Amino acid sequence: MGTPHRFTQDYKVHDLKGQRPNRRTPWFIAGVGIPLISVAFILPKNSSESIEPGPTAQSESVAVELPVSGEPSAATATTADASTTDHITPIPETAPQAAINPVGNSLTLKVRRSDSLDRLFKRHGLSRTDLANIMTLDSARKYLRLVKPGDEILVYEIDGKIQQLDRQISLSEVLTIRRLQDSFEAQMVEHELEAQPVRTTGTIDSSLFLAAAAAGISDRTIMNLAGIFAWDVDFVLDIRQGDTFSLVYEEFWQDGKRVAEGDILAAEFVNRGKQYRAIRFKDASGRVDYYTPDGLSVRKAFVRAPLSFARISSNFNPRRRHPKLNTIRAHKGVDYAAPAGTPIKAAGDGKIILRGRKGGYGNAVIIQHGGNITTLYAHMSRFSKARIGSRVRQGDIIGYVGSTGLATGPHLHYEYRRNGVHLNPRTVKLPDAEPIDAAYLAAFKKAASPLLKQLDNERTLVAADTP
Repeated sequence: MGTPHRFTQDYKVHDLKGQRPNRRTPWFIAGVGIPLISVAFILPKNSSESIEPGPTAQSESVAVELPVSGEPSAATATTADASTTDHITPIPETAPQAAINPVGNSLTLKVRRSDSLDRLFKRHGLSRTDLANIMTLDSARKYLRLVKPGDEILVYEIDGKIQQLDRQISLSEVLTIRRLQDSFEAQMVEHELEAQPVRTTGTIDSSLFLAAAAAGISDRTIMNLAGIFAWDVDFVLDIRQGDTFSLVYEEFWQDGKRVAEGDILAAEFVNRGKQYRAIRFKDASGRVDYYTPDGLSVRKAFVRAPLSFARISSNFNPRRRHPKLNTIRAHKGVDYAAPAGTPIKAAGDGKIILRGRKGGYGNAVIIQHGGNITTLYAHMSRFSKARIGSRVRQGDIIGYVGSTGLATGPHLHYEYRRNGVHLNPRTVKLPDAEPIDAAYLAAFKKAASPLLKQLDNERTLVAADTP
């Protein structure tokens, strides 16, 4: 077996190879300095409350179907990279709402660093015997065992004895634990959510985020917008002044308050005069994706940029001058300058064939894709848990930005090769993803029609406001 051929490119060295509460009768002590007289009182125990989301609240989801123009929408929510996970993002609120009218003095337990429930109860003078009894309940063990800094738990107490404890599990669910007589019961209390569509539009003057803020759109939603069109628009370099966007997305309301922002149902982005449109659709099999008005997937087999919102510090250039050696050395990839620790994502589905140190590349990962395509990611500070031989999906985190190897600062060096030939990742024609199944095309067009009309209305409003 011969010695592997080595060659130098730029500054990189390569190797080619649920019940209601019961009533209970508490006894109160009356009289001072006279014989104690026991008097029975019957007290109703109607209690329930709520709290801010705990650790589980951030990982659980609520799926809500949104009716559009009298028709049930086929859309539900997805992530910024158009995955099939339905979710909604809570909007932070100052205080939780009680599930049922509670009894006792209200107290919010705020979790600090290194806190446990036992420490919280001790700090606030609450009965730790009550805590022990509460934790015998299956639901309590599941949802109260782990707490983290920033979590809040709402309790009602009388003389340190717990009358009720609430923890919000998801946006629509609150775990309520109530005292009976000498024991506790737990139940999950549901809060109904109402979904409402919102339309908005914006024009970019300086940055996408400033335009989104001016349009009243959250960072989370604008990131989702970028994720939807990431296959066609490089949001690092392609954005121009005058580019416009229009959105139809969901808001979720509870008891007359806006409590969450849902997902984008339809979107339009005009970049350098070219229009891109996407409609969210969930088919009968449960698959969720974004499609063009014609039913083609907006996804490609690869994304243009494998990390979000960075600056290109060096583009693909066969005659680039080496920054240190001051000689002409081909730069057969794209360098994305980004803060150290920025997540790096797989540009497409594939299998990791290299993960480790690779000469001037430093910590690098190479992924083998279909069609005899490989992608390389270099100068990582550290890797994700994926190992050599692991299969990864587009958007999976494979490592984090660093400056290992021959790098002048933290950045990602990204290469795209087909049949061993380096191609410009920013301009190469990317293979398309699967279009919508023909069996669902009619349902898709029926669901898409009212959404497209709403996008058209937004464009008309923008045109009317333009001088």
